[in-house]
Amino acid sequence: MSCRCKLLNIGFGNTVVADRVVAIVNPSSAPMKRLREEAKNNSKLIDATQGRRTRSIVITDSNHVILSAIQAETISQRLSADVLTKAEEKDPK
Repeated sequence: MSCRCKLLNIGFGNTVVADRVVAIVNPSSAPMKRLREEAKNNSKLIDATQGRRTRSIVITDSNHVILSAIQAETISQRLSADVLTKAEEKDPK
């Protein structure tokens, strides 16, 4: 059984399925802190920081909240590069 899913590197060898990502946000605002706490209470929080400071929060379509030690901008660029590659595969010129 093969999966043709694109994986998004969120740091330290941790990946998420790129198609499942809904948002990548900075963790500093009060609403993001509440979101993190609610996810923890609902057992939907995944800490992928390897003990480092949280620099971004990845939200998936299954309402899982993933903490990453990589900047949100960096993860967004990785995701954008993946989307562009996918578009080129569908429509080669």
